[in-house]
Amino acid sequence: MELALDNFLQSTGFANLTWQQLIMLVVAGVLLFLAINKKYEPLLLIPISFGIIMVNLPLGGLMAPPQGEEVGGLLYYLYQGTSLGIYPPLIFIGVGAWTDFAPLLANPKTMLLGAAAQFGIFTTILGALALGFEPFQAGAIGTIGGADGPTAIFTAANLAPELLGPIAVAAYSYMALVPVIQPPIIRLLTNNTERKVRMAQLREVSKKEKIIFPIAVTILTGLLIPASIPLIGSLMFGNLLKESGVVDRLLQTARDSLVNIVTIFLGLTVGATATAENFLIWETIQIILLGLFAFSVGTFAGVLLGKIMYQLTGGKINPLIGSAGVSAVPMAARVSQRMGLEADGDNHLLMHAMGPNVAGVIGSAVAAGVILSHFG
Repeated sequence: MELALDNFLQSTGFANLTWQQLIMLVVAGVLLFLAINKKYEPLLLIPISFGIIMVNLPLGGLMAPPQGEEVGGLLYYLYQGTSLGIYPPLIFIGVGAWTDFAPLLANPKTMLLGAAAQFGIFTTILGALALGFEPFQAGAIGTIGGADGPTAIFTAANLAPELLGPIAVAAYSYMALVPVIQPPIIRLLTNNTERKVRMAQLREVSKKEKIIFPIAVTILTGLLIPASIPLIGSLMFGNLLKESGVVDRLLQTARDSLVNIVTIFLGLTVGATATAENFLIWETIQIILLGLFAFSVGTFAGVLLGKIMYQLTGGKINPLIGSAGVSAVPMAARVSQRMGLEADGDNHLLMHAMGPNVAGVIGSAVAAGVILSHFG
């Protein structure tokens, strides 16, 4: 009887749980707290966190590959959509279906702010190389600075799948922490007079402009940087569904069913890559720190260019919208709006900030294409 009981206990997860796995369960708990209690990126942090929990429970075998006639684990098969770079472009279709490029078209010079924010990507690549990462790994790590989770995952899956877990967790964690990270940087670089600047009302953008834009962007960026087509093409296809006004069923599917299903699969499988043996290493700490550096530099560059544009336009551009150049949509734009209202209760910057914000989405996808072309 005692032998049977001992055999049963040895077959349970309790007897096989390591302290490293216990730490990962705590990490998942922290991410769940941020998602549920603080409402930081809950749509992705909840699936990612639960994926971390599932894969770090001993003996589950959820990421085990098939061996002979024995089938693999559930998450192993779902993970193929992540490792093959399928899920991120599908999510970009949904992002495009929700995105309004009108603020960018109404004030095209704000695209420069979205471009400036990508500076964090390329400076971080240099930092990763200096720390000893391989060039292709450095390219994948740098994309964290774009503050765009699907782009970071797509690039990591193609260049450095062994780093996918920490890169994805870092990217989405910093996206979620936009309201915490950005304000101190913005206050450091701007004064109250600059933050009070009220910008002129945006012009109305015609339907023809909205339809031509996604087609033109896809063709031009595709010809210039072919490696960017999966992300840019998917983003612009989703946007064309929205702006055409004639495919409501496809639009609703892209906005709701498609993006929700893919988000669940992507989140769970990204979390499943964060096993204790792969995550609790010195490289992960370096990636987390490099991600914070990348995001901070991107915010710094965007605000700095905003200040330059403020001077060149005679005070017509509020530097706050420069911080929205990182592609964390729409959280970064909301930070600009909130800080503008703190300086002046009637200063509404949200629509102005959405211009550089959506430009940042395009910029991060283009930057990913450049990185894939160079390091791939």
